Amino acid sequence: MNLKERTESVALRCLGSLNARMELSESEKFYLSNLEAGFEGEVAFDKLSAKLKEERYILNDMLLEANRSDFQIDSIIISEGIIDAIDVKYFKGDYVWKDGEIYTRQTGYKCKNPFEQLNRSNYLFNQYLRENKLNFLVRFTLVFNHPEFTLYNAPEDDSIILSTQVNRFMAEMDSRPSKLHDGHKKLANILLTSNKDGSNYSKLPAYTYEGIKKGIFCEKCLSKMNTFNKHFLICSNCGRQEKIENAIVRSANELKLLFPEIKLTVQTINEWCRAGLSSRTYLRALQKYFRVMGNSKNTYYE
Repeated sequence: MNLKERTESVALRCLGSLNARMELSESEKFYLSNLEAGFEGEVAFDKLSAKLKEERYILNDMLLEANRSDFQIDSIIISEGIIDAIDVKYFKGDYVWKDGEIYTRQTGYKCKNPFEQLNRSNYLFNQYLRENKLNFLVRFTLVFNHPEFTLYNAPEDDSIILSTQVNRFMAEMDSRPSKLHDGHKKLANILLTSNKDGSNYSKLPAYTYEGIKKGIFCEKCLSKMNTFNKHFLICSNCGRQEKIENAIVRSANELKLLFPEIKLTVQTINEWCRAGLSSRTYLRALQKYFRVMGNSKNTYYE
């Protein structure tokens, strides 16, 4: 049973929007690319864990705190005899294991050590359980699940699952009988209550409302969309079409994401979208998908 779905992080959604509206630096584009790949890998793992049988609680994308330190676990799978804490890495290409570190094979670039993160999360999660007076066996596993990932000189370590071993790893987990009791339910509820809001704008580039492009931008190629007919917008670059109503709602959510202090009104969404649509078109979309706030003279939407 999946008790917590995975969603795109604030950083990923913000950077994706800013990428269409301003010029990101190469390092910012690299960061965005890593976030996109990481999310893709986590979603791929979620599809496998969703197929697990027996009684299990699955909690995805957990941000917890222990000993005044935050730590993240990509997936927590609560089974009868053990808690599986999974850290997913969606590395693509050839890598080399040397002296406890991972390097890219082609360039020799030293990667951020995922095992240090795994060990840190392991320590803090067990600390978290002790702080909450919970006694469960925990198994931490690092899963490399990109089908085009190769790790040369990989250590023989049961906590490391390579892409060719992922299906066997999931099958082994699935083969274990699991009947949950009230203690497991208590653990799941405590975890859900403890989960922290992962909103963090500190790693984003500096931007202002005046300094970024306005308009409705294509989700596929990031080009500006134009009116096609009374029902659809069309991308001038790739030809992708989108219902006007859906595009307005998507853009309104972008505005609130990037500028949460701005009140959503017909005037502000018109200025933000600049799609040559009538005020009545914006009003219909806002009234249908958002909650009306304020009085008749100062109406806004949430």
